[in-house]
Amino acid sequence: LWITPCFASPFMDAGYDVRDYKKVAERYGTNEDLYRLFGEAHSRGIRVLLDLVPGHTSDQHPWFLESCKAEENEYSGRYVWTSAAFEGIADHPYISGMKERAGSYMLNFFASQPALNYGWLNRTEKWMSAVDSPEVLATREAIKDVMRFWLDRGCDGFRVDMADSLVKNDDSDKSATAAIWRDIRGMLDRDYPDAALVSEWSNPYQSICLGGFHMDFYL
Repeated sequence: LWITPCFASPFMDAGYDVRDYKKVAERYGTNEDLYRLFGEAHSRGIRVLLDLVPGHTSDQHPWFLESCKAEENEYSGRYVWTSAAFEGIADHPYISGMKERAGSYMLNFFASQPALNYGWLNRTEKWMSAVDSPEVLATREAIKDVMRFWLDRGCDGFRVDMADSLVKNDDSDKSATAAIWRDIRGMLDRDYPDAALVSEWSNPYQSICLGGFHMDFYL
């Protein structure tokens, strides 16, 4: 059973704009309702996958609200920001001049979906984070934390939205993005060996063969 995003959200994009990864949206019930669903499904031999949206959040997410502040804090690098309001982001949508912070921030899809920072493989500007920078690794660990939260409460795995779009300016093999999923799959294999990880990947053959990590199947 695959449940599309059911987390707290302003629903500007059908729930793919997540405001709180660890809270069920009120329109669907409570966290306890979802925990019960896991148990009832398992009693019938059914596994339940949640939809994971790792590439962006809602602009109402607490991480983004902190990232928008002028003073530097632990969330300043959680999203993709340029260093000045008049500095744009080539080949990507962005918003400038709307927040307290001096900088433009990248969007994924709609204006309400700021892009989380997984780094740039080919860096052409000083503000572009390396794929192994502390702020990028912190983003990855934050997503792992979300996954652990739900797995610990009975979720059987995740269908990953836009899995191949995390690292910007990646190469044609998506090697830097694949490295992130190898790391996450390693965590699952070690701590949650029965957990499923389902990829939405633009090229499923690339995901399975070139990426060097396994997804259980492709959607």
